[in-house]
Amino acid sequence: MTDGIQISLIDKFDLQDKLDNLPISPGVYQFKNKEGVIQYVGKAVNLRNRVRSYFHQSRNHEPRIASMVSKISDLEIITTDSEVEALILEANLIKLHKPRYNVNLKDDKSYPFIVVTNEPYPRVFVTRRIRRDGSRYFGPYTDVLTMRAALKTVRDIFMIRSCNFMIDDEFIARKKTRVCLDYHIKKCQGPCEGLISQAQYSVMIANVEQVLNGKVTVVLESLEQQMNTAAEQLKFEDAAHFRDRMKELEIYSSKQKVVDVELRDRDIVAVSTEEDDACGVIFKIREGKVIGRQHYYMSGVEGKTDSEILETLVQRYYLEAVDVPKEIILSFDIESKTLIQQWLTLRRSGGVSFVMPEGGELAKLIAMCKNNAKFLLDELKLQRLKQKDFIPAAVRSLQRDLRMTKPPRRIECFDISHFQGTETVASMVVFVDGKPKKSEYRKFKIRTVAPADVNDFASMKEVIYRRYKRVQDDALEMPELIMVDGGKGQLSSAVESLKELKLDQHPIISLAKRLEEVFVPDQSDPLPIPKSSSALRLLQQLRDEAHRFAITFHRSLRAKRTLQTELDLIEGIGKKRAKELLEAFGSVQGVKFATAEQLGEVVGEKTAQKIQEYFDTDDGDAVSLTGENPS
Repeated sequence: MTDGIQISLIDKFDLQDKLDNLPISPGVYQFKNKEGVIQYVGKAVNLRNRVRSYFHQSRNHEPRIASMVSKISDLEIITTDSEVEALILEANLIKLHKPRYNVNLKDDKSYPFIVVTNEPYPRVFVTRRIRRDGSRYFGPYTDVLTMRAALKTVRDIFMIRSCNFMIDDEFIARKKTRVCLDYHIKKCQGPCEGLISQAQYSVMIANVEQVLNGKVTVVLESLEQQMNTAAEQLKFEDAAHFRDRMKELEIYSSKQKVVDVELRDRDIVAVSTEEDDACGVIFKIREGKVIGRQHYYMSGVEGKTDSEILETLVQRYYLEAVDVPKEIILSFDIESKTLIQQWLTLRRSGGVSFVMPEGGELAKLIAMCKNNAKFLLDELKLQRLKQKDFIPAAVRSLQRDLRMTKPPRRIECFDISHFQGTETVASMVVFVDGKPKKSEYRKFKIRTVAPADVNDFASMKEVIYRRYKRVQDDALEMPELIMVDGGKGQLSSAVESLKELKLDQHPIISLAKRLEEVFVPDQSDPLPIPKSSSALRLLQQLRDEAHRFAITFHRSLRAKRTLQTELDLIEGIGKKRAKELLEAFGSVQGVKFATAEQLGEVVGEKTAQKIQEYFDTDDGDAVSLTGENPS
């Protein structure tokens, strides 16, 4: 039990047993296919009722849900103490696993933030990496010009240090550096020499944070008060300094667009959808002014309602948002509104309300937000069309040399790797428009070929069948071209599998390494592709990448087996002690050369003596880690 969350132990039963033994508590459920890949993540107030509803014969599921249920072979549940915990956990798991049947946000861009570091004398700078070290982050900024304008404003108005030193009392006392040019041109107040106290610097940083949060009015009032105090004390130069900072801040504020005459803090959230894509936009309004805009592209939305899509966006955005306002304006009502309000109320330590306006100024703000979402979605479609129109020269050359009816924009290439028949594996690499698409690479362990057989042909036949049976079953995208590493034998084996799947008319080739010859089915001679052709270079790149990927996978499996085998040969060493030894000494070699005293501290004197006797007298039985040359 950790923070009210408990992992269920019912996975030892089969799926029916799991359905019969589901708890009635709130939590999260994960549906998996026969390969163990998570297909869907959902939350429930009552896990038993919710999960079992998917499997009722009387339920007339929509096609998307019916397709998902047909692929479920296993489920895993995580019980929680409350619905709010389930909500947060669901959002985190969807972000981590990106299940096929959930709406997925494409937030792969790393947008920049402005960070105020957690130091005695904080620094303020741009970063794309969030560290959980107590620093405060403002953003993310999708518009870099807006971010730079905000950063320039706070640096012009406030004397923030620009150095990278970790300044504290010890640093100042040891006089590790002297003030730089920034101090002399009144861009810094010299914290490195202790010329400003931490308390004074902290007041300035608090004003910086207010400006970055859009709270300009609060800062102006503070500066005006300091200006009046300085004037009363006849410190006219200081008063003039505060006056100038107020003017700069007013100029910065005047450039921000006023969209809300009530001058309140709000977030405006809207989505626009088309076919299987959607775009969500969040306008951040502080003191009635738009201080930033965040957008997310989403996929897998076909069959989902606008309300479901909007709820997914709200969950994911506020999971990471630094600033939660008191009021959130939504374009649609959402099912889990009350639950999300409870969660956000805990996050901001104050009430949060959702508003769905039907008219007035707020409805106009929603319309503006939705128009932005539609524009961004149209822009995404335009970019895709442009990408589809562009076909690299090497791909066009390959189309010509292979006499294909359409360019092979997507190519899948396969390779087999083993060492003397052990740990036989296969790899599949994917190139799209002549470039590797590593997110779609796949690894296979060969199941049907006995290790003693060392049969590359049978291994290739198995992996081709498994891959394209899966493509057929899950309606995945077929490549324009299939490629295998090897000669006519490997090609014939692959074609046999395609015939079994009724795909024997699909374009497939092989590349023989010895003479770099390209073979096609039902033709004994290789194709006459010039050695200098960009098409042949592309095929070589594919083959080499498939070989590298297979070798890497094979070596990782062999290394695990080698380590386990060598330590398991020693009497008195089980998996637990082997793990302790590897953690203590780093490797089998480290164990081998450790002294008796060092070994005794980990496993005791008797076992230490057995380990030393094994390595002293029986080195020949250990599995070699060198001299191997996998195919």
